Amino acid sequence: MIVKENTGALKGIKVVELGQLIAGPFCGQLLGDMGADVVKIEAPEVGDPMRVWGNGEKKVWWQVIGRNKRSVSINLRVPEGQELARKLLADADIMIENFKPGTMEKWGLDPATLHAINPGLIIVRVSGYGQTGPYSGRAGFGGVAESMGGWRAIVGDPDRPPSRMGVSIGDSLTATFACMGALAALRSREQTGKGQVIDAALYESVLQVMESLVVEYDTMGIIRERSGSVLPGIAPSNVYRTSDGEYMIGANGDAIFARLAEAMGQPELASDERYATHVARGAHQTELDDRINEWTRTLTIDELEAKMIEYSIPAGRIYRAPDMLADPQFQSREAIVSVPHPEFGEVRMQACFPKFSETPSSIHRTAAAFPGENNAEVFGERLGLGEKELAELADKGII
Repeated sequence: MIVKENTGALKGIKVVELGQLIAGPFCGQLLGDMGADVVKIEAPEVGDPMRVWGNGEKKVWWQVIGRNKRSVSINLRVPEGQELARKLLADADIMIENFKPGTMEKWGLDPATLHAINPGLIIVRVSGYGQTGPYSGRAGFGGVAESMGGWRAIVGDPDRPPSRMGVSIGDSLTATFACMGALAALRSREQTGKGQVIDAALYESVLQVMESLVVEYDTMGIIRERSGSVLPGIAPSNVYRTSDGEYMIGANGDAIFARLAEAMGQPELASDERYATHVARGAHQTELDDRINEWTRTLTIDELEAKMIEYSIPAGRIYRAPDMLADPQFQSREAIVSVPHPEFGEVRMQACFPKFSETPSSIHRTAAAFPGENNAEVFGERLGLGEKELAELADKGII
């Protein structure tokens, strides 16, 4: 269902998405949000497992990750289906896949074969460990990559097992890096005319955001451990208790901490040798957090926020979905948008980011209601197939 005009920067770019679950499809979502024409290939009848993922009775995660895509159904496990996919890819700009390495080769959809058909094709390959190396043949999921990439070991309280972030961050990070790679490859193709392969590994995408974790160990032997809600040595920067809830304050800069001390009515803290410098505050982090908590507990969230705004201190509430929907900043920037939907009436979801001044991204098409919803449209438009030919393919179980 088309809900508005496509005005995105990638309008006219043809993407074929063969992935499923999160990492591949989120990459496709990002490209689709920016205006690319994304054709998603799903298994006939069954479709992407994301169609039935999510919390609650209504499985609505699909409405986000499936947006801005047209769905066709192709059985990629049979030669006729593989040939149909090759025809779709013959004039595509980008292909996305996140199958276990070796699967595309088995199906005759490997880079060498596809580049022989379409030399300019950009092939985005997402996998647990990458296309090479001793682990490349292993099955890989985001949670495993978060563990191997260093994320899980440092998330949670030190006296408890590693925690999950709460979202599938390993998958989303990899999809984002894969999208970035595809965009860079488009630029390279403008200069060379050649496509290339983007090899995005889940564990490496997690590793990329591990900041100084490796270099700290390499130069000083420091192994970063779980530290709960604080970043060791960076203070004050924590969630503090109020009389009616919790509130995040980040006042670790010297000038900002001086303003916080003023807000607390304890300006002398800024010149106290225990707290006067970044290093000193880090060394006395726990006692400083205790002192701040003692003060914040005397205030409501509203009262504390008013002071943080008055003294220009970076701080904010701990939001959940209802808070986001009600917040004037979210509303003013349309960070959450309402999308017309044939089944649910309207669905509110996150908008497209980042914002473009001249070619705005948008949710211009709702997620396909069923696998192959756009078979006639896409196969007719791209391959010139008519009703009779489509019916024959359906009878054979190819689409």
